[in-house]
Amino acid sequence: MKSYLPVLATPGAWRFLLPALVARLPFAMTQLGVLLLVEWSTSAYGPAGVAAAAAAVSQALAGPRIGRLADRHGQARVLVPQVCAHALALGGLVALAASHAAAPPLVVAAALTGATAPQVGAMVRARWAHRLSGPDLNTAFAVESVTDELTFTLAPVILVALSTSYSPVVALLVALVLVVTGTLTFAAVKTAAPAGSAASARPVGVLRLRGVALLATAFLAMGSVFGSLQVGITSLTEALGAAASAGPVYGAFSGASLAGGLLYGAVRWRVPATVRLGCGLVLLAAATSALVPAGSLPLLYGAAALAGLVIAPVVITGYTIIDGLVPAAARTEAFTWLNGAIGLGIAVGSTAAGQLVDRFGPSLAFVVPPLITGLAAVLVLARRRALRPRPAVTSERAPALLPG
Repeated sequence: MKSYLPVLATPGAWRFLLPALVARLPFAMTQLGVLLLVEWSTSAYGPAGVAAAAAAVSQALAGPRIGRLADRHGQARVLVPQVCAHALALGGLVALAASHAAAPPLVVAAALTGATAPQVGAMVRARWAHRLSGPDLNTAFAVESVTDELTFTLAPVILVALSTSYSPVVALLVALVLVVTGTLTFAAVKTAAPAGSAASARPVGVLRLRGVALLATAFLAMGSVFGSLQVGITSLTEALGAAASAGPVYGAFSGASLAGGLLYGAVRWRVPATVRLGCGLVLLAAATSALVPAGSLPLLYGAAALAGLVIAPVVITGYTIIDGLVPAAARTEAFTWLNGAIGLGIAVGSTAAGQLVDRFGPSLAFVVPPLITGLAAVLVLARRRALRPRPAVTSERAPALLPG
C-alpha cells in the first residue's frame, strides 16, 4: 500500500474518482443487459446476441471519435450532450423492449446505445496522465485496472439480481439512472481535467501514429481472453453438471486479476515497459493454455485464477506504453482505442469460442486465448521498437494535482 497511498492521496483525486465509479458501473452492465433485455422481449437468443454484438461494435467504433472530441473541446463539453443522447437511446431501447417490438428496431436501438456510451474510464485515465508521470502513473493505471475489475465483477451480479427479482427493464432503468448521475457529476468536477486543445484536430487519427495500431492489436488479443473464457467456463461447467459454478469460476478469474493488478502496480519496475508487455503476453498465452486440459472443477478454478493473475499486469503495461506514444492532446482518443480494442476482442473471442464449442465441445473454447495472445506476443516482441516512447511526449507533463 505504500506505493498506492501517494497516488490515492493526491489532492482532489477522489472528487472525480467517486462519480467516475458510479458512471462506469452501468458501462459494464450494458452488453449483458442488452442481451437479457432483448431475449426477455423476443423470447429468442438469436436477436439478443445480434443486439448485444451491435452495442459492443458500435461502442468500439464510436469511442475513439468521442475521445478525439474530448481532447479537442474538453471532457465536460462532450460528456454532457453525450450522456443525454445515451439516455435517449437506452430509454428508447427499454421502451421498445417493453412493448415487445420486432428485432430490427431493437438492434438499431442497441447500436445507438453502444455508440453513445460515455467514455468515462478513458477520461479518468486521461486525467491521471495529465498530472502524473513515471512510476506514479503506472500505479494510477493499476488503480484503474482494479476499478475495471470491480465494476465488471459487480455489474453482472447487480444486473442479474435486478433482472431475476423484477425484470431486465428495471435493471436497465437503474443503469440509466446511475450513468446519468455519475457522468454529469464527473463532468462537473474540473479537477485534473485536461483543457481542450486545437492540436487534437489532426487530419489523421491516433491509430496511425507509430506503435498505436500494434498496441491496439495486443489489446484485442487480451479482449479475446475475456470473451472466450465467458463462453468456455459457462459451457464446461454445464457439461460437468455444475452450471451454477460458472459464476464462481469466473469470479476466481476476476479476483486473481484484481490481485495481480494490485501487486503489479505496487512494484517500481526497472525493466522497460515494452519488454514487460511482450513477456507478459507470452506468460498470458502459457497461463491460458492451462485451461485446455482442465476437465474438472478444481483444475478449472486453478487455471482460471492463473490466467487472471497474469492479464491485469499486461493491461496496465499497455496503458502505460500508450501514454508515451501519443501527444498530450490525443490521450483520451488513444485510451478509447484501447478500450474499443478490448471490446472487439471480447466479440471475436466469444464468437470463435462459441463456434468451437458447438462443433467440438467445451474444452476447445480454451484454445482461442493462447492462440491469439501467442500471436500477439510474437508480433509485439518482433516490433517492440515501435512501442518506445516519443521523446516529445516525455516532456508533456503537468505538475501535481491541486485542490479543486
